[in-house]
Amino acid sequence: MACIFCQIIEKTLPADIVHEDEDILVFKDINPKGSIHVLLIPKAHIATVNDLETHHIPVMGHMFEVVQQLAAKWDMVQQGYRLTVNVGRGGGQEVDHIHMHMVSGWTRRS
Repeated sequence: MACIFCQIIEKTLPADIVHEDEDILVFKDINPKGSIHVLLIPKAHIATVNDLETHHIPVMGHMFEVVQQLAAKWDMVQQGYRLTVNVGRGGGQEVDHIHMHMVSGWTRRS
């Protein structure tokens, strides 16, 4: 069975998609940590940063281009935002499909 993110890419699981192109998908996190919290994922299944290969460089670079576009679209450039990529269980990764969290307006936990 495909991973949960691959199922979202295949549209067999619902998601609130905010951007999609040939290489990546961006959707709202179901447990947001800020007023804006989206996940950026490559459509190619890559488990973790440790599994990246040279041919993945263009799609990973494209993810950062889309981050810049979304930050401008959502007027986040000046206020700032956080990008996070967790790697492995010990690094907080819960889904074995590389993904980047983009969070703005986040709330600190005590």
